[in-house]
Order: sequence, then structure tokens, then C-alpha cells
Amino acid sequence: MNHPAEENNVAKLPTRYRELTASVSKQLGTLRTDAPEVMKAFGDLAKAATRDGALDKKTKELIALALGVAAHCDACIGFHVQALVRLGTSKAELEEALGMAIYMGGGPSAMYSANALAAFEEFSTQP
Repeated sequence: MNHPAEENNVAKLPTRYRELTASVSKQLGTLRTDAPEVMKAFGDLAKAATRDGALDKKTKELIALALGVAAHCDACIGFHVQALVRLGTSKAELEEALGMAIYMGGGPSAMYSANALAAFEEFSTQP
């Protein structure tokens, strides 16, 4: 039988990434107000880097997800998985990108890849 605290954590898992990305977005809003030049520059960099070019947006988001997994950044995982779901990414495409992250990052990347799958399941369902 599971410990009650473990059951609570499992029950909260389906909303974890929606809550995380909402919370981080709120704090980033504060940074946009308090450090507007830095955040504008970061936003401009993001737009330039993600713009369709030789690689399409989905491919770039898959790369960003793999880097977020390798960097052990749950907020990065949340935002990039959310974008990938919007772009129509299949679970198979996601898993291949995660395979590369695991290949390059070893065991810790495998653990964060599991988080990415949880985020994919969460964002793939309607709120």
C-alpha cells in the first residue's frame, strides 16, 4: 500500500506542468516589468532562434526539449512540451528526441525524460 503522501503526489501529477508553467510565466512577467531590457532581448533571441528556417519550429522545439532535459530544467520541459503539443508532435517524435537526450545525458536525462512524458500526457489532454 502506498504511503498517503505518495498518493497525494501521484494525485497532483496531472496538473503539475500546467501549474509550473503558469507560476513561472507569472514570475517572468515580474522580470519583464523589473528588467525590461534584459527580458526584451531574451524574447527577441527566442523569436529569432525559433523562427522557421532550414529547420522548422517543431524540430527546433524538439532540440530545445532535449536541451532542457539535459539541463534538468522542469520549467523548460513544461514550456517546450506545451509548444510541441500545440505543433502536433506525436508521442513517437517526442520519444525519439528524448532518446537523444538520454544518449547524451545518461541516467539523469532518463529521469527528466520521464518528466517530459508526464508533461506530454498532461498537455495532450484538455484542461
